[in-house]
Amino acid sequence: MIVIVDYGMGNLRSVQKGFEKVGSKALVSRDIKDINSAAKLVLPGVGAFPECMKNLTKFGLVESILDFLKSGKPFLGICLGLQLLFDESEEFGLNRGLEVISGKVKAFSRSMGLKIPHMGWNQVIFKKDIAIFDGIDNESFFYFVHSYYVEPEQLSDTAAQTNYGITFTSAIARGNIFALQFHPEKSQKNGLKILANFSRL
Repeated sequence: MIVIVDYGMGNLRSVQKGFEKVGSKALVSRDIKDINSAAKLVLPGVGAFPECMKNLTKFGLVESILDFLKSGKPFLGICLGLQLLFDESEEFGLNRGLEVISGKVKAFSRSMGLKIPHMGWNQVIFKKDIAIFDGIDNESFFYFVHSYYVEPEQLSDTAAQTNYGITFTSAIARGNIFALQFHPEKSQKNGLKILANFSRL
């Protein structure tokens, strides 16, 4: 079973509907037993980094998520679910993340003269050949909504990049861990292909 972590924030139903569209059942839950027994885990997110970390802690989900990440079973982070994997974010001051991926979450500079948040369709340039990108053309467009971006310490963690004033990491992959800054559930055919590929892992 695919379990979508419910921590009181995020576009949970739209992610669940995305999996349903590709023929995969997905359960939205914050029950520790469901997370521990999941075959695959999805951590989506929309909102502020510190509030999300606060909720994960409040609901007692941090340890179960970290245990799942160590299990070797497939994990998918979406948008804030990518950012939460990092050491810290500068959103509303410095806030500690799950500290799974070394690096920081940084704000786009308003001095670039571009609209913040970065919202809409943008190209994703694949830097690694990974299973969730199977059957998708490089430099395809996906849908973004974010004001912060991740900066991994290790280049090897970067699976894809996107340009918006700067070139930033828009996807990471390390072993069983996959995470995306863009929203596959809002990215039409290519996004649904990612969810289908993840379902088959």
